[in-house]
Amino acid sequence: MARGDWRHVVTFQNPGPAGTWIDLDPAAWCVSLSQTTGDDIGVFIEPVAGTPISSATYLVRGDFHPGVTTKTRMILGSQTFAITSVENVEMRGVEMACHAVPLVMA
Repeated sequence: MARGDWRHVVTFQNPGPAGTWIDLDPAAWCVSLSQTTGDDIGVFIEPVAGTPISSATYLVRGDFHPGVTTKTRMILGSQTFAITSVENVEMRGVEMACHAVPLVMA
């Protein structure tokens, strides 16, 4: 995938002390988002409230960021996503492919 396809600017955050979230460095990250279909749609347990959420899964691709893990959340505009998997493509530390699910915010 060409870098010009990474058109969404997101913020990745990791858990901080006392229920806070801390932006990764750098805060803004360019990625591509595409919704997966079929068998990839499932149920995700939101980690804070423990509420089951039925949701589509999104494939997130961009430059590799060593701070992104399955504890990371991603912010795109007013939508928050939980990162459910992270792949270091070809184990080169150049590109990453993640799966993310939107979280329902009360």
